[in-house]
Amino acid sequence: MSGFLNRLILRTVSWFFPHLSLRLKASPFFMRYLPQLFLNNRAWASQQTCQDPEFFERLCAIQKPELLWIGCADSRVPANEIVGLPSGELFVHRNVGNIVRRDDQNCLSVLQYAVDILQTTHIIVCGHYHCGGIQAAFGPCTQDPLEGWIATIRAIRQTHADELAALVDDDARWQRLCELNVLAQVGVLSTLPTVVRAWERGQPLAIHGWIYDLRNGLLRDLEVSINANQPG
Repeated sequence: MSGFLNRLILRTVSWFFPHLSLRLKASPFFMRYLPQLFLNNRAWASQQTCQDPEFFERLCAIQKPELLWIGCADSRVPANEIVGLPSGELFVHRNVGNIVRRDDQNCLSVLQYAVDILQTTHIIVCGHYHCGGIQAAFGPCTQDPLEGWIATIRAIRQTHADELAALVDDDARWQRLCELNVLAQVGVLSTLPTVVRAWERGQPLAIHGWIYDLRNGLLRDLEVSINANQPG
């Protein structure tokens, strides 16, 4: 079946994209698994080259994005797309619940590279409404490592228990915790050594807290920005 599918896709590509067919045939492993994704990739690469012949050449140059995006791993929140930026304009770190933890070497390394090496001037923590990671913080305990990760959000929920309890229903509490989580991560970021050192040496750097609404595709600034003149 996979051989038939490969031949069918190659015929389709040869018909609609004759300039791609030789490249596809020269890549024996390209369609062994998830062939549609490789087909999509080649079509995308061809489209980019047709629109801008120097597109990939520019990407090979030194990347110098001014923005670091710390967002949720949710597949419905594609960072570059929702802010309309092309490849190379956004340095991205994503995880479940857009969390910044002091013991997360992955996130801390991304932050250090962005601030110290790339010299980014803005860090955006972007959460989103109807986040599954946030919703899990209202539910029963699960297994590690996920439970250990969600514990950060559970702690934020506990800190704001009175405010959340006063809201009209569970959905309102869920959406508000999505916002409170962003605010908390902005606060953590502002105290991390990489950020503090950047501010101490006078490096322009601002931290922002945003939230994305899956219902209409719009971003909202939560107005908790901290800049170099307002550390901590």
